[in-house]
Amino acid sequence: MTDVQTLPVKRPLMARMRRYLITGLVIWIPLGVTIFVFKFFIDYMDRAVTLLPHTWQPSNLFGFNIPGLGVIMVVLVLLLTGFIASNYLGRALLRLGAELLEHIPLVRSVYSTAKQISDTMFSNTGRSFRKVVLIRYPQKETWSLAFQTGESLGEVNAKLPEHMVSVFVPTTPNPTSGFLLLVPQDDMIELEMTVDEALKMIISLGVIVPPWPRPHKPEDATGGDTVPELADPVRHP
Repeated sequence: MTDVQTLPVKRPLMARMRRYLITGLVIWIPLGVTIFVFKFFIDYMDRAVTLLPHTWQPSNLFGFNIPGLGVIMVVLVLLLTGFIASNYLGRALLRLGAELLEHIPLVRSVYSTAKQISDTMFSNTGRSFRKVVLIRYPQKETWSLAFQTGESLGEVNAKLPEHMVSVFVPTTPNPTSGFLLLVPQDDMIELEMTVDEALKMIISLGVIVPPWPRPHKPEDATGGDTVPELADPVRHP
């Protein structure tokens, strides 16, 4: 008789504990992942302080390490480099350094490849990772999200009957690795989702899906050249 009376009490208690546990996981998992990623990034960037002379390193100047100092130093170096490269003398020095590196065997191949990739990814006219597409991969019955990385493939398109494009198929949940595929342009489907939305979908294993239909944005027939009206316009008689 005692067991029958305690069963209704135990079940709601276990249900509440399970609900509390799941709620705690929902709160702590994204927070923990965020902390882990930023800690890894900061710790990795802090290694830049080892490039300073031994007597200038924080552990010797202050007697202890300063977390995040490497990030600040890298940002300052990038800002200083960009400032120098934005004037005529800086551009001339960069061209001279680039020509010097391109005349060194082995170094030339690595530097030219890395420079071409960075110019393509960060330039305003670059088309890398600007378009999300669907392709049939790894078999004809399945589809995979991919990023179009190139349209002009030179010799590849000259020797194949169909116009091919290069796409990058990222792995899940780590999109930094993946596969380079050459697929017929007519066999892929272009999507309206942004690169950020596609990355969220890939990292979340398909749990986070961009909204569809897409929110409609009213078009401005004037091209945005008109001055917006005030909330309470002054009416003249």
